[in-house]
Amino acid sequence: MTRPARGARSGRPDRGTRSDRRDADVRPGRRAEADRPEDGAAAGSETRAMLRDWISRPLFDYHVLLAITALLTGIGLVMVLSSSMASSGTEGSVWSVFMRQAAMVAVGLLLFWLSMRIPVEAIRKLAPVGLVVAFALLVLVLIPGIGVGLEETGAQSWIYVGNVSLQPSEVAKVALAVWGAKFLSERLRTATEVKQIFLPFGIVSALVLGLVFFQRDLGMVASMGFVVLALLWFAGLPRYVIGGMVGVGVAVVGIATLTTGFRSARISVYFNTLFGRFEETQGPAYQSYQGIISLADGSMTGVGLGQSRAKWFYLPEAKNDFIFAIIGEELGFIGAVIVVLLYAALGWVGLRVAQRQADPFLRLMAGTITTATVVQAFINIGYVVGVLPVTGLQLPLISAGGTSAIVTLLSMGLLATCARHEPESVSAMQTSGRPAIDRILGIPEPLPYDPSHRDERTSRGHRDTRRFGPPVTGSDDVVGDRFEARERRREASPGYRSTRTAAVERPEPRPRPQSRTGRPGGSARGVAERYRESERGDRRPRGRGNRRPGGPDRRTR
Repeated sequence: MTRPARGARSGRPDRGTRSDRRDADVRPGRRAEADRPEDGAAAGSETRAMLRDWISRPLFDYHVLLAITALLTGIGLVMVLSSSMASSGTEGSVWSVFMRQAAMVAVGLLLFWLSMRIPVEAIRKLAPVGLVVAFALLVLVLIPGIGVGLEETGAQSWIYVGNVSLQPSEVAKVALAVWGAKFLSERLRTATEVKQIFLPFGIVSALVLGLVFFQRDLGMVASMGFVVLALLWFAGLPRYVIGGMVGVGVAVVGIATLTTGFRSARISVYFNTLFGRFEETQGPAYQSYQGIISLADGSMTGVGLGQSRAKWFYLPEAKNDFIFAIIGEELGFIGAVIVVLLYAALGWVGLRVAQRQADPFLRLMAGTITTATVVQAFINIGYVVGVLPVTGLQLPLISAGGTSAIVTLLSMGLLATCARHEPESVSAMQTSGRPAIDRILGIPEPLPYDPSHRDERTSRGHRDTRRFGPPVTGSDDVVGDRFEARERRREASPGYRSTRTAAVERPEPRPRPQSRTGRPGGSARGVAERYRESERGDRRPRGRGNRRPGGPDRRTR
């Protein structure tokens, strides 16, 4: 017996397949839900387009750099006040350290403003003066009785001027960055050999690094080493040479670390912190151990601003080297991540500023200052969380320290000057005027980069011709004079037959026919005008092959 069809078995019509019924039963609401992924994708693409448009605006880098600098400086003042309340109380007032830090930040902001007002040519001319001053300070700090800090911190790195301490190595780091950018940018245009570029720079850098090394401050030696490497990298030194220099530097620092007692102990503390094995928490590992405990107490949201327990004489240098541990304890993981993201954004914006520069000097200076600041920040964060050995480098713009705050704000001012001198930013200011912040601060309008009027030096490709012997043409043509004298002697000799071709008089050229517009050549456009149009790309070049319409034809020019 044949089995009837499913629809005919019950006397009902066939409702079709399951997919047909699903398509038929889709309600308007469900259909809208099905279309939502496409709407979400369209909204996401629109958001990305708006973000790209915002990033591509001329003054984007400048405004973001000012915002990041203001945020980091504000966070630094707040955290210095919070982390120094316990130690300042022993001095008679809980505001003492904060007031000193605020005064130093005010001086740094003044230098920040001045560095944006000074023209780029003035910065370039003052670079050698700054390097000489920094070199003199590095020599003075090595003199016993003038330089201090060897007994307290193991490094003779400070000079006291009244009640204010000065760290010459911080000044030397910025001075070396600015002078190196000036020197390399000029030598790259004029030198004909590699040794003319990198040999003088290598000698000066070695002298500065050597003076800092004799202060026994290996952390600052590493920081300044990154300045030198950044300059050489952005100047185009081959990678294998930079790799060799890194290897030599690591070997020197490693030998110096292993031959000094307290530095070799830091290496063992580093491995204990990295793997979480604190066998002795009251010895050399005490500071790292307390820093890890502070970060753990902060958890996700922190214990609250000003509520840290580690700053009550548990964590040494809570307001300086280990201030990031206080940030993690009071503001939690969220606050610590915000600080890390701010430094990452600073690095991204700074390298973007360097990439968009037309002036080689500003390009090298922006890339070097950005690299030095961001690398120092991540070294400090790295040894606080235990992934790097403790070096003593401060957290830029946040740690308490007068010289560090002043020099770092000066560096940010120089970086802001580079951002203002991007070609797009200069064009936007010339067209639409200065932004509001520049008008409020009285910062003048930047000038566009003009390599032809920058100085009297010429580039390698347009250098004056050198003379390697007597000239072969011109008024002092020695070879030509000898030839003429020899010909005159031969003509005076008997039986001489001249081989020179007599001059043939040529008829005068016929006048060219005049066009309807009065121009010669029988064309409405002159030869010079047609040539200019061909140079502008208005005419399609002659020749064969696939070439861009309107581009130059190298085979016929």
